[in-house]
Amino acid sequence: MAGRGSVRASGNFNANQDAEILYKAMKGLGTDEDSIMKLLTSRSNSQRQQIKAAYKTLHGKDLVGDLKGELGGKFETLVVALMTPPILYDVTSLRNAIKGAGTDEKVLIEILSSRTAQQIKDITAAYRQEFNKNLEEDVTGDTSGHFRRLLVILLQVRGQRSGEHRSGIYRCTLFSAGEKKFGTDEEQFITILGNRSTEHLRRVFAAYMKLAGYEMEESIQRETSGGLRDLLLAVVKCARSVPAYFAETLYYSMKGAGTDDQTLIRVMVSRSEVDMLDIRADYRRLFAKSLHSAIQGDTSGDYRKALLLLCGGNDA
Repeated sequence: MAGRGSVRASGNFNANQDAEILYKAMKGLGTDEDSIMKLLTSRSNSQRQQIKAAYKTLHGKDLVGDLKGELGGKFETLVVALMTPPILYDVTSLRNAIKGAGTDEKVLIEILSSRTAQQIKDITAAYRQEFNKNLEEDVTGDTSGHFRRLLVILLQVRGQRSGEHRSGIYRCTLFSAGEKKFGTDEEQFITILGNRSTEHLRRVFAAYMKLAGYEMEESIQRETSGGLRDLLLAVVKCARSVPAYFAETLYYSMKGAGTDDQTLIRVMVSRSEVDMLDIRADYRRLFAKSLHSAIQGDTSGDYRKALLLLCGGNDA
């Protein structure tokens, strides 16, 4: 996946110089938003952390605090997200999704089904360090039923169990768990979809298609509902293609009346250094329009300009 991001580390990088550019952009009357967004979207996250440290050394102030003081609205949210280290951004998103009244299931589903096994381990450790809490306990305390059960399995790091050669057995189990009998055995769906490596899941899907005559997603749509259905679909889609999953997530964040800015920001920031070029290609393929034109039509102002810089090009 290396090099598939739209944002890359700057070649001739000088943290002190960048810190000065940002300081000048915020000094005096008015703020130079253009300079801020152009600089931050053309530096990698680790370079942004170095700029933050240099800013503190040179000016004795917290860069993120100053940015928050100068900027506002969705543009501010986007810039603060860009300044947050990736793992910390994930754990903060998860914490915000869990705490308070109600659970933002969308965030739990997106992060836990799309991150790699190593990232899930790092997220769990960082969550404990940051909030002095156990992520699994927080998730189980805030969710219920089969939905909770699958989230816990995903948290316990996917793809660890053996059974790579048994896709035939699993496709039969899934078929009898779903379509073949009246009622659905969600437990079977959960155990098989939650515990297998990506390569293995793809083989299971192909075998299932042969046996049942339709895709796994169709079966999930018909046989399950609510949060569990959304989570199972996300797991299947991410096993097939993570960039295509995010292309679809972005599409639905902007579809219809109103924009789900939280999701739009989260995906654009968290994938900008990972696979944004692939997401753009999949967006074009799946929705017959470019991600660039969707953002252009759905957002405005500095927020739009910054998102388009993260998008990094138009595939019209």
